[in-house]
Amino acid sequence: MNDVQIIDGALFDEVLAEAEASPRRRKNRNFHAGPKDNPHRFLNVMMRDTYVPPHRHVTPPKPEAFLVLRGNATVIVWTEDGKVRERHRLGDGAPVGIDLAPGLWHSVLVESDHAVIYEVKPGPWEPSTDKDFASWAPREGEPGVAAFMERLRRGDADFSDAE
Repeated sequence: MNDVQIIDGALFDEVLAEAEASPRRRKNRNFHAGPKDNPHRFLNVMMRDTYVPPHRHVTPPKPEAFLVLRGNATVIVWTEDGKVRERHRLGDGAPVGIDLAPGLWHSVLVESDHAVIYEVKPGPWEPSTDKDFASWAPREGEPGVAAFMERLRRGDADFSDAE
């Protein structure tokens, strides 16, 4: 790992090409050396059709911050039972970032063709406990993702009945 890493348009374009080719339609570029580092700092380049299921970080509780460096996205904060509590559009003339307290249900909806997001959250990263996924939302790759995303784009506020 280099001790100086430049974050510029060339890097955005490089990671964007990787996101476009990814089946998940997003790609991370880590600036931290590994899963045990603290904090974790990375670019998350996401295409408009990627799905970030509602989740929270509770084991252990972790805050998370997002800065939209290119494009725009909406960070959605949810209630415990699947209702939209808040929507925050970020980037392209709107606020550029948000800082979320530990344990909040949240998801990200890309509004432009793609978004380049700089994220920071505490490490270490343990894949088996990093995210608690909402029972009222489909998981990535499950049936119902397209309909769930369409409801989000329409501005629906109650997903407590989603399956």
